Amino acid sequence: MLVLQGRKWVFGAVALAFLAGCDEVPRVKMPDWDLFNRSERAPDNPTPDAPEVEEITPEVEETPPPLRGELGTTVVSLGAASEPGMWLKTPLVTREGKGRVYYNGLWLAVTLIPIEGASTAGSRMSLAAMRALEMPLTELSEVRVTAN
Repeated sequence: MLVLQGRKWVFGAVALAFLAGCDEVPRVKMPDWDLFNRSERAPDNPTPDAPEVEEITPEVEETPPPLRGELGTTVVSLGAASEPGMWLKTPLVTREGKGRVYYNGLWLAVTLIPIEGASTAGSRMSLAAMRALEMPLTELSEVRVTAN
């Protein structure tokens, strides 16, 4: 047991000898803890090798006006039957919003979801919406679309 304790001291002495032989000891800069209590940040002193960093300001998007009124007519087909809800994916809109779909004297409130394509391109409707409007599921049907 006494021999093991002696070996620990030898290893410690060897480690200190290696550290004493180091010419350069890396310097670690500690953070300025007062920085978090200040209202303004102290200017940094960049090193000559450090790249310059530009401050990027986020772009502010203006909220477009809500969709309103008559959007037009479109030919609809059955969309993904596994997607629940009352929706119409159509190129008549550029952003998601609420609207109504009219078919054979019936109307239904739906979520209008934009898809790419010309405004004359067809649209896809949810299974639940087509059933509520009593539309044939295997045919193409023309509907009128308005936005709330």
